Amino acid sequence: MTLLTPQVHLPSVPDTGQELARLLFDGDDREHVHGMWRDLIAKETFRHRPGLDAGERTALAYEWLRLVNDTAGNAEQLADDPALLAALHEWAAIVDGGGGLCTVASIHYNLFLGSLLDHEGAGRRDLSAFTTLRRTGTFLCTELEHGNDASALETTAELDPATGGFVLHTPHAGAQKFMPNTSTTGGPKSAVVAARLLVEGRDEGVFLFLTPLSDERGLLPGVRVRRLPLRTGAPLDHCLTAFDRVRLPREALLESEYGRLDAEGRFHSSLGNRRKRFLQSIGRVTMGKLCMSGAAVGATRAALAVAVRYGDHRQVSGPRAGERIPVNAHRPHHARLLRGLATGYAMTFLHRSVLARWTRLRSCRDAGERAETERLVAVAKSWITWQARDIAVECRERCGAQGLFAANGLSEFPHYIEGTITAEGDNLVIWVKAAAEMLFEHEAARQDVAPPRGVEQLTDPRHLRGLLAAAESVWQDRARAALRRGPSKDPVERWNGASGAALEMVSAHARLRAADAFLDAAGRARSQDAGELLEKLCVLFLLEQIGEHTGDLLADGHLSADQVRALPQVRDEVLRGLAPHMTDLVEGFDLPAAYLDAIPLAGSGRVSLADYAVDAE
Repeated sequence: MTLLTPQVHLPSVPDTGQELARLLFDGDDREHVHGMWRDLIAKETFRHRPGLDAGERTALAYEWLRLVNDTAGNAEQLADDPALLAALHEWAAIVDGGGGLCTVASIHYNLFLGSLLDHEGAGRRDLSAFTTLRRTGTFLCTELEHGNDASALETTAELDPATGGFVLHTPHAGAQKFMPNTSTTGGPKSAVVAARLLVEGRDEGVFLFLTPLSDERGLLPGVRVRRLPLRTGAPLDHCLTAFDRVRLPREALLESEYGRLDAEGRFHSSLGNRRKRFLQSIGRVTMGKLCMSGAAVGATRAALAVAVRYGDHRQVSGPRAGERIPVNAHRPHHARLLRGLATGYAMTFLHRSVLARWTRLRSCRDAGERAETERLVAVAKSWITWQARDIAVECRERCGAQGLFAANGLSEFPHYIEGTITAEGDNLVIWVKAAAEMLFEHEAARQDVAPPRGVEQLTDPRHLRGLLAAAESVWQDRARAALRRGPSKDPVERWNGASGAALEMVSAHARLRAADAFLDAAGRARSQDAGELLEKLCVLFLLEQIGEHTGDLLADGHLSADQVRALPQVRDEVLRGLAPHMTDLVEGFDLPAAYLDAIPLAGSGRVSLADYAVDAE
């Protein structure tokens, strides 16, 4: 069999990497959004420090948080700027132990300070202790017995009619706040605490309450904090936190139109549904999903850059006696990295497009448009973080045993990414919710797909995009049919029968949105070389996505039998054309030289793993 489309060799030009970086990092806003964070993580203080124990690494995360605060200059502006905040996570995630820095930064700026700014009275509230980090902010929502069902949490804040304030209380052990960084490590702390507002015995729903936890002398009266065992990934002061009738002033309640008290202590809300009030109260979780996506794409790009650079300089025996060739010359090695690069670019472009949409619509009054955007943010977060874990593991494996050493910057990425998968909503639960909504609220893109002709169609990214859209439609139709067949008097079993197909629909939708963002970026390239390289990389991405759907696409007449048989060879030809450009692709990640020079595997020659070795006693 002969492919109808010849291999296209894309010549490398000096500016290809810079043009790729421009497209990856917000175009003309690149310096404003990413520049200061890129410069920050290039500093020597962020290099690997061997021998630190978990406690020392936790303390270091708070030291670095102060450097972030100094760099930002205006903490309120940072908390209120989605692009700057997400970019911080992209760059912070890649430094040694960056998971700890990412976590405390996300909690302080987004969940804590952001929640204060998003509610009424922010302009009258003195935030200077938090913006100068005299007090670090934390966020207490999840409870030991209430995670994904946080709207059912049991911590209470009862209005005291005598004082107008509140009594914050943990009624039993299962209602302890689970995992927040509430110890005295890092200095005095305050929290926004999600608690059930009780007014004259009536449950008005869950709201946030600003609560001081500690001062320079330690924990405040009525606040009990117990450290949890060490968790994998980012070392941090994860704790169980409980309150024993802690008294709070009237202004502790974070109010808005969906919940406020008048001067007489009467409750008013624009929403009659308590669950909706709760979701409004913790609205910053949506931005948190974007932060987690940003951290995941940052870690992915760094892992790929290290693995590709190592594969370029690691020499192995060649086919002739005495010959040495780079391990990247071998298709089984570089094919896996190229697939990771294709997905890494798709992840980044999807993150950019979703973040831009959220920034435009976060103040939107159209409930339907806002709900659709929030769902897309959630769907993208799940897909991005799942892909990040797979790619990080692959990159570590491609670097062999050396990839296991922390000094080489790879071994901790999978562990930290595990945290992003669970943070701000467990991925599977997010997708189940999205699947239930999209089954009928969303109409899959039923794009007309050109009838199958020759094998050359399989190198057309727009045709491949149409095939992926057709796959989404197939799974939506399948899920709807399964739901109609289900037992009408057993809603759980009815949903169980449809959920598998519905989740496949969500998966195809996420990848389709990534492909759209990818193609849009390729179309904005200012150089022909960069544009062609991105299109070919997008072809590889799409070939990988439609592979699992070939049976349905063949059955529905969108693929021919000859095309299905040709897919492996087409994919191999694309890999062969991309292999010489792996360096260009990782140069597009714009990682600081100081960062790469400090990683033995990155191949600068300035340091080696032996530099971190010590004499055995």
